[in-house]
Amino acid sequence: MIPENLRYTKDHEWIRVVGETGVVGITDHAQEELGDIVYVELPKAGLKLDKSASFGSVESVKAVSDIYCPVSGEVLETNPALAEAPEKVNDDPYGDGWLIKLKLSNLKETDELMSPAQYQEYIGAES
Repeated sequence: MIPENLRYTKDHEWIRVVGETGVVGITDHAQEELGDIVYVELPKAGLKLDKSASFGSVESVKAVSDIYCPVSGEVLETNPALAEAPEKVNDDPYGDGWLIKLKLSNLKETDELMSPAQYQEYIGAES
């Protein structure tokens, strides 16, 4: 399951761009590899992030993994539901399991991310 309307990173994050805002999460592949997610650490609104900067972590029963920002921007909002129900990342990684919303600094950075077809090829080659 790789939605067509998103762009992807080699670290298994996705971004959905609407105007100058980007919604960021981790891919279905990433949540599957991690296993049951028990805790999500996210930044506060207002934090400015550079492309590829770590902005938080996802803790599962198997491991703790850093999450990296696919593009530069300022955190507008974090997903409040994940504080009480981090398993939403497992249940719906492309919907209710989103992590942060960003005000994008440079829209052109999204052009450097993988298309759905490129990401599918990447995870196929990785397996």
